[in-house]
Amino acid sequence: MSRVVERQAQSTQVEEPFLNMVWIPGGTFLMGSDKHYPEEAPAHRVTVGGFWMDACTVTNREFARFVDATGYVTSAERPANPDDYPGAKPDMLAPSSVVFSKAKQRVDLRDHYNWWVYVRGANWRHPRGPASSIKRLADHPVVHVNFEDAEAYASWAGKELPSEAEWEFAARGGLDAAEFVWGDEMTPDGRQMANTWQGEFPWRNLCEDGYEGTSPVASFAANGYGLYDMAGNVWQWTTDWYQEHGKIYSPCCTVDNPRGAKREDSLDPRQPQIRIPRKVMKGGSHLCAPNYCRRYRPAARMAQPVDTSTCHLGFRCIARRT
Repeated sequence: MSRVVERQAQSTQVEEPFLNMVWIPGGTFLMGSDKHYPEEAPAHRVTVGGFWMDACTVTNREFARFVDATGYVTSAERPANPDDYPGAKPDMLAPSSVVFSKAKQRVDLRDHYNWWVYVRGANWRHPRGPASSIKRLADHPVVHVNFEDAEAYASWAGKELPSEAEWEFAARGGLDAAEFVWGDEMTPDGRQMANTWQGEFPWRNLCEDGYEGTSPVASFAANGYGLYDMAGNVWQWTTDWYQEHGKIYSPCCTVDNPRGAKREDSLDPRQPQIRIPRKVMKGGSHLCAPNYCRRYRPAARMAQPVDTSTCHLGFRCIARRT
């Protein structure tokens, strides 16, 4: 990771298990928000234990090492199993992934098909389709990885994926209840603090932050714990099944009045015919914009089907203290 300076352990009582990881001390914090999107409510107190977290999201260079060592083939590079998608047209089962297509003018924001397209041949090696490559994107976050792909990398690396509570606690960097990773003002002194969309989504990006798509990891300042890109650039997978906040429970965390988390509860009630469970993704991406998706905040969360990979979703790993 050319942009990341190797960090020293922040506590004499713990040893850094892998390079470029940051010690997150754990504690109790206010998770979620009552002031923004309904899925973030209710805000509630959560306690997490200490853990190590990657300073940056996993890059194309790092993911390539994993693939070279194991021969792993990502989901987007494999044909889909027709048994999982009854009634699907054969061309929809070909290896493909979801790619953002910038609109040429204002469009109906209620229809996401106005900017999302399944592209055959799009995958982590070819993020915009077969004709694209990652030749100059070695330090950019790997994308087009579904939950299974992210878990496979984490297992190979001897790490894990974070729970939603761990991720949010780490993203806050010690700023409990702050609106953003860096504080309560979106652009302090007019400065862009993360790779997000400036302008009117999905057709006019002013690129005031210097980037149209993904940016190299650590292009923006770290948060209070020394973590980069905990807002914007790419969404990040967590291990929690997507449910109402009051139902979330992870073994590593203590939540007021936990009611348990179940795989079947994460299914999309609006589409009962689709039986693909969903995980929580956090952090927002370079496609988050004030007029459409203000989810570049630590409290923000969205549901993501575990089988789906996109051009704006990646991940980072943790290592728990044993």
